[in-house]
Amino acid sequence: MTIDGKVMVTGGAGYIGSHAVLALLDAGYDVVVLDNLVTGFDWAVDPRAAFVRADVADEAAVRVAIRDHRVRAIMHFAGSIIVPESVSNPLKYYRNNTAASRALIESAVEEGVPHFIFSSTAATYGTPERMPIGEDDPKRPINPYGMSKLMTETMLADVAAAHPINYCALRYFNVAGADPAGRSGQSTAGATHLIKVAVEAATGKRDGVGVFGTDFPTPDGTGVRDYIHVTDLAAAHVAALAKLVEHPGESHVMNCGYGRGFSVNEVLDAVDRVTNMRIERRYEGRRAGDPAELVADNAKILATLDWRPAHDDLGGIIRDALAWERALAERRR
Repeated sequence: MTIDGKVMVTGGAGYIGSHAVLALLDAGYDVVVLDNLVTGFDWAVDPRAAFVRADVADEAAVRVAIRDHRVRAIMHFAGSIIVPESVSNPLKYYRNNTAASRALIESAVEEGVPHFIFSSTAATYGTPERMPIGEDDPKRPINPYGMSKLMTETMLADVAAAHPINYCALRYFNVAGADPAGRSGQSTAGATHLIKVAVEAATGKRDGVGVFGTDFPTPDGTGVRDYIHVTDLAAAHVAALAKLVEHPGESHVMNCGYGRGFSVNEVLDAVDRVTNMRIERRYEGRRAGDPAELVADNAKILATLDWRPAHDDLGGIIRDALAWERALAERRR
């Protein structure tokens, strides 16, 4: 299913956004990317998509882009995502995530955009009371990153109740990997995601991997996370858009994960197996704002959307991430 107009992808020059652009284009949608290129890359924008260099908080520029490109749906990925940074610099996160999202939502409402898909996070749950985590479980963020996203979810619910717009907030667990065809991947300098850091170490870009916390209440003392392949995540966004178009009076909030967790040590063991080498591990104290375990109950997304994971293998996620890291190294030469 397509729409009569374009899908605007904010942050479409970044990691997850660029994969969503590929998924939308491959599914036959017309796409316009809006990105300020602070952390994104213009070369990451597929040439089949139109590109507007602007900030989502610039309401005048966003509204012109919506009108010029006949935007009928928005996928919102733009924002700041580093949990420890949100603890040390909370106002950055409330500006880049909450305030900027408010401006974007207002632009969408004023220009009559009927569908909105939001990049949310498992950090909205804080320290969960049970595993796996269901969508209706308590939302008590323990860091400003999670709170900034939860505030945007709240705004969307209130706006959808007052205006002719429906939305889907997808709560990501840990996103990893790269496009299996090598068209995009995680390219941000100084990334903090474990698998990205590990494959950088495997290709010589780093001299090791920091393991933050060995005293969590988990089987091996290291943090446990649910890792989802970025290509599966992008496919979930396309499926969510189809659901919003088919049922314009309905909105949704859903977890995006596989329902299985791996500890930091288990992930690094898998990287060692894939690369056939031993990556140096440096054990350090916990980082501020990190819960012990985050694993999704994904029953709702499986029941609601026409979506099934196609890349839910940890070794495959690592192999795709490693292939992209090697391609990046070639690009830099």
